[in-house]
Amino acid sequence: MRWRAAVVALAAAAALVPLPPGAVERVYSTGAYPVWQSLMTAASNATTKSVLDLLIVGTVTVWLVLAAADIATRRSRAAVPIAARTVVWGAVVYLAFLASWGLNYRRVPLVHKLAFERSRVSADNARALAAITVAQVNGLYRAAYAEGFPAAGVVDPRLASAFDRAQRELGAARTAVAGRPKHSWLDLYFRRAVVDGMTDPFFLETLTSSDLLPFERTFVIAHEWAHLAGYANEGEANFVGWITCLRGDDAQQYSGWLFLYGEVSATLTRAERADVSSRLADGPRADLAASAERVARNVSPRVADAGWRVYNQYLKANRVEAGTRSYSEIVQLILGTRYRTAATPQ
Repeated sequence: MRWRAAVVALAAAAALVPLPPGAVERVYSTGAYPVWQSLMTAASNATTKSVLDLLIVGTVTVWLVLAAADIATRRSRAAVPIAARTVVWGAVVYLAFLASWGLNYRRVPLVHKLAFERSRVSADNARALAAITVAQVNGLYRAAYAEGFPAAGVVDPRLASAFDRAQRELGAARTAVAGRPKHSWLDLYFRRAVVDGMTDPFFLETLTSSDLLPFERTFVIAHEWAHLAGYANEGEANFVGWITCLRGDDAQQYSGWLFLYGEVSATLTRAERADVSSRLADGPRADLAASAERVARNVSPRVADAGWRVYNQYLKANRVEAGTRSYSEIVQLILGTRYRTAATPQ
């Protein structure tokens, strides 16, 4: 009984006690975590199946068996041991989450490690970025489709090389191992809730939605790989994913720029969005329409709303004050960062 109380107390302390970001950065995010990630992702890459699925099913099954045994033997008093077990198991899962990946939420924010100037984040610069984005997707479209997009379920060596380069340019001494893209038994939820991908925080796998279109898949994988590299914040993962795509071939660059088009367009006024949209060539316009149709075909508004509300609270509980709004912080990072050369952050 004492060890159970100790586990719960430790989990509560881990959740509530603030840790110095500098210490987390040195000891965990750039110290122990990269070693752990390289071992765990290399191991989980060995199978095409999601190991997280097995963990979820196994845990739920054991919990149900033990709960049924409690009900059979203790009847009306079964609620107490069931509740106590649930709390202890929850504490163990939370501690495992922090140790395996979750402490990256508490590292030094990327904005403090880049040559970032808040004054560069302005409406004028956002409009200029939107114009650049349109020019890029228009210019890359034909070459991207001529090269073709990688098949689902494989680690594209070209994207993995770009990912390694992006990490080194951002100061990583030890780069993360690229995760093998997999589908999950959670796929139905992903499609209904409009979740394009997920990083398994325990076995450090890369999970993607099965309905992603080829030109979407590349950026989603790069985003999830950024999580594997320890960039837990969604805006930072978007930024690192975009930087990764820009170091790849034409198809990968196209995927990165097309994603950014949606993000930067959301920062413009309605009139400005209409003007920017009018400059799109037929190819990128058709791809954006296909993306919208994919979402509309699969989404369940109730599931999506509930799922994103829960995720918003999850992010805030992990000290991401912006919650799900952190996804859009990529535009601020791009605008505010100084660059040594094109798309090479200083």
